Amino acid sequence: MALRLVADFDLRKDVLPWLRAQRAAARGGCTGVFENNYESLRILNVERNGNIIYTYKHLYTFEKDFQVVSCSVNSERTLLAASLVQSTKEGRKNELQPGSKCLTLLVEIHPLNNVRVLKAVDSCIWVQFLYPHVDSHPLSENHLLLISEEKYIEQFHIQVIQEDGSRVVIKNSGHLPRQRVAEDFVWAQWDMSEQRLYYIDLKKSRSILKCVQFCVDENFNLMFEAPLDISLSDSGFKLVNFGCDDLQDQEKLSKYLTLCVFTNHTGSLCVCYSPKFDSWEQITYSVFYFHKGHSKTFTAALGSADSRVTKDITFLNLDYYVAVYLPGHFFHLLNIQHPDLICHSLFLTGNNEVIDMLPHHPLHSLSGSLVLDWCSGKLYRASLNQSYLLEFLWNTRLDCEKMAVLHCVLSGGRSPPFLEAKIIQWVSENISACHSFDLIQEFIIASSYWCIYPETSNLDKLLPYSSILTWTTEIPGITIVTEEIALPLMKMHSFQGYWEKLNFHLEYVKYSKPHLHYHNSMVRREWHSLILEETTGKRRSKVYVRNILDNAIKVISNLEARNLEPRLTPLFQEEDNHQRLLVGLMASELKDHLLRHLQGIEKKKIEQMVLDYISKLLDLICQILETSWRKHNLHPWVLHFERQASAAEFAVFHIMTRILEATNSLFLPLPPGFHTLHTVLGVHCLPLHNLLHYIDNGVLLLTETAVTRLMEDLDNTEKNEKLKFSIIVRLPPLIGQKICRLWDHPMSSNIISRNHVKRLLQKYNKQPRSSMIGNSSFSIEFLPLNYFIETLTDIESSSQALYALEGHDNVDAAFVEEAALKHTAMLLGL
Repeated sequence: MALRLVADFDLRKDVLPWLRAQRAAARGGCTGVFENNYESLRILNVERNGNIIYTYKHLYTFEKDFQVVSCSVNSERTLLAASLVQSTKEGRKNELQPGSKCLTLLVEIHPLNNVRVLKAVDSCIWVQFLYPHVDSHPLSENHLLLISEEKYIEQFHIQVIQEDGSRVVIKNSGHLPRQRVAEDFVWAQWDMSEQRLYYIDLKKSRSILKCVQFCVDENFNLMFEAPLDISLSDSGFKLVNFGCDDLQDQEKLSKYLTLCVFTNHTGSLCVCYSPKFDSWEQITYSVFYFHKGHSKTFTAALGSADSRVTKDITFLNLDYYVAVYLPGHFFHLLNIQHPDLICHSLFLTGNNEVIDMLPHHPLHSLSGSLVLDWCSGKLYRASLNQSYLLEFLWNTRLDCEKMAVLHCVLSGGRSPPFLEAKIIQWVSENISACHSFDLIQEFIIASSYWCIYPETSNLDKLLPYSSILTWTTEIPGITIVTEEIALPLMKMHSFQGYWEKLNFHLEYVKYSKPHLHYHNSMVRREWHSLILEETTGKRRSKVYVRNILDNAIKVISNLEARNLEPRLTPLFQEEDNHQRLLVGLMASELKDHLLRHLQGIEKKKIEQMVLDYISKLLDLICQILETSWRKHNLHPWVLHFERQASAAEFAVFHIMTRILEATNSLFLPLPPGFHTLHTVLGVHCLPLHNLLHYIDNGVLLLTETAVTRLMEDLDNTEKNEKLKFSIIVRLPPLIGQKICRLWDHPMSSNIISRNHVKRLLQKYNKQPRSSMIGNSSFSIEFLPLNYFIETLTDIESSSQALYALEGHDNVDAAFVEEAALKHTAMLLGL
């Protein structure tokens, strides 16, 4: 199942056996009476500290005429608040408060069981104790919320005192201070984990969402007001997460709207809303992404209705995602961190195994990942089932589903090694299976992002989350309308924790800050500048270049420290200064980018984040290559040129070419040694004309290591000479000069001579001088050559000091003359 539900509590397993044992002991082993009445066992409430309140029989004599509809216990479990609704059976008499429909009681449960009546009214009341975040010592004052069907919320302040060492009683119980928290609201939701109250009131027919934060110091603050573009004027009165509501007929739930507020630790604020619906041809639901400044309204086609499933749409909070589903009809995983592109959210409809396996009982998100099934009495922790989603990834055919599921699986952050290995295996075997996006790019960018995202939530605005910027392909079965919405108006001026993060998101949207995502355009320009300086022999400050290379050393050391297993592929075995420059430049630029925009985070932490990010990027490339290398069982001797290519080498060469294409368009660095290995495989796998085409178009980059090995491994057969010469003439000048000295061949001597002559003639100024013809080493009567050699000798003699300093390995006019004659003889076949 796409949703992973782990039971934290189960009434039938955790409570029922104990109750049966108690009943059997009291009745002498007879459990018949209990078996006939166990259906009354039900959960009433779940408190912030994990206390679960349930009931199955009458605890007090006055309950015979009442049904418990709401219950809450304080953190010390010394006070119990309960709200009871009068039974409708005739002939019953309420001895506590005749004529009242609802009783709200406060009970001292340690140890006296004294009962105080807080309310005796005709409208229904719900109760909820506040739980402060500090639980280190017993509190002298407790705070209780009373939520009335008459659309007001009060807070009671209850002082307790300790008597006789262990008795805890209410002080001055006849006059409990109270204050009004909210009034004239039509909907309210309780967040028990964060101790927040959300409610909606109507102002001139406009729905205004408000949030009250209850604090440790007994105060509460109105945090924000946000207009909602939904109509609640005729929706009645509804509460969310204030305990089990047995007053509502479960069969009529679909006639009422569904609305809930979800937040997470990153500062997100989402309102999920589904209006009441009568048509079973389609269903509409909306999500207000307040932290992004827009809303999305989804319309999903349903087809024929299935009477066996619930008609209540379900919204579940899954941290970075919100699950929306209607069992038997559709399942939608909404990406709330990055909701802009629909392809980052997963939508499934029709006859799909994922939909068929969804729970058919209505589930309710309490707070965070806690989910409660009122019907079965089970409390779950909900999360995405990454293993199941990965299996789904192998079977799906649509690009939009591949994209969405890939992000779902990666959103867990630092995935376990076995799970990451399976993702990489899928990527390696499906490189060409996606037509709407580059799978390697998407995997590398998304995985590197999620690797460091948990460090700080603001990274979603500073680092790329995806390799694509737009998505125009329709998603089957659903239509979407996106609209801008009014932002919440914050009512406080100083913020901490969640509120600070939410305010940062709102300020970012409000002031329309420029696009802050990091990209490598600056790195591209600087890298090309450094390479050009290298080819021209001009290089800026050595300190600057050394600092860049030091950055690369730190990244590679960080990578090697995290991967202790020996690598199968021959990477990181050479200097490869060009790639090290690119790694170092990216580390420098990314660090400066994060330091500019991440305020309040120490520099050392940011530097480590940069190292982790680039290390992860390089490691992913290595792992894709390692997976393919292992699959095709390649060996280190693949680096030798004097062997024929195999089908396995063709496959690995293809994958390396796709990796190169993916990284080139984003200008991402590659592991040092990548280009050498790629070139070696290219020489093995490609005919000469294709090989040269790849080189001329920049697909294969000739490295000094690869060409040196080629010159040393291959003999001078006609075919190999043609290959060597074709390679040498395409080398950059500095590398070409070194390589020519390794090849003892007239062709290489010719190239060396040409370079020597070009260098000399660039400094030549023609001046009158006496002839030196006749002093040449060869007595050949070829006046043009003799004159040319005479000129070179003259230039060499006039600049001996400079020439000696440059050091040209005994290349002089005599060497040029000999090379010219040998080359001529070779061309003439002499």
